[in-house]
Amino acid sequence: MGIVMSRYLDPKADVVFKKVFGEHPHLLKSFLNAVLPLPPGREIVELAHLPTEQAPRIPTMKRTIADVKCKDKEGRVFIVEMQIQWTDSFKQRLLFEAGQALVKQLQTGEDYHLLQPVYGLGIVAATFDNTPQWYHHFKLVNIEKPDHLGRETIEHLQLVFVELTKFPAHSLQEKKLRLLWLRFMREIDPRTTVISEELLAVPEIKEAVGLIEESAYNPGELEAYESYWDAVSTEKTLLTGRYREGHAEGFVEGEQKGIEKGIKKGIEKGIEKGRAEGRLEIARNMLSSGISLPTIVACTGLSEAEIEALK
Repeated sequence: MGIVMSRYLDPKADVVFKKVFGEHPHLLKSFLNAVLPLPPGREIVELAHLPTEQAPRIPTMKRTIADVKCKDKEGRVFIVEMQIQWTDSFKQRLLFEAGQALVKQLQTGEDYHLLQPVYGLGIVAATFDNTPQWYHHFKLVNIEKPDHLGRETIEHLQLVFVELTKFPAHSLQEKKLRLLWLRFMREIDPRTTVISEELLAVPEIKEAVGLIEESAYNPGELEAYESYWDAVSTEKTLLTGRYREGHAEGFVEGEQKGIEKGIKKGIEKGIEKGRAEGRLEIARNMLSSGISLPTIVACTGLSEAEIEALK
């Protein structure tokens, strides 16, 4: 049995995401502690927001990214990106931002041992992987060292991508708070009329629910919210159209490229055959002139066996 409340806005939208996590460090702390693979005993104790920098734009995704950046008292940096549509460029964007944050920790002349880990978290409201895996954790590892000897890792730069569409809402293997926060992100939208009591039982999530009520937003914010989803819808339409056009054109283009590739390969083979015959002819002339075998090898690139066969 849930509690009926007012109309809610979707927390995945830019203006809502930033109101919840960009203005309330304690809510972001709870969210990150639940979702990130932080070592035991190294949970975030205190957070401070940092100004977000202008990361490279993804050409096909101009309005579907919301980002929040923060730092804890240990100096670790956390970058959170909310992505509505998926594109492979999103991985590069998050890597770029995390790399920039790592580099900018040190002032000129400071020792590298002062570097603190940087975590990039990408929450994706789309499916981008054809496996059941929904939690994708990337970090630097020594691939030459076998697992049974203990995988060597460099912990200072880590990326995590979460597919909201695939995570199991009920799993004994997953941390309960992680699942509840991700349910908050995935399940609540303008069609929601009842909030699960399981979500409301967590004080931080209950507070976040209050922050996504429509009544918490002024007219300007609501207009920005509607504009955001209009832009997302436009992007989806354009991407679908490009995909269909590309799929249809692919057959013709592929056939044309196949012909061009065949012609090019034939020409290259002809040229190579001519070069080979030319080297043999040069070698014959040098042999008839009494030039030594090592000299002929050096000049023509032929092997001694190939030259001996000409005799």
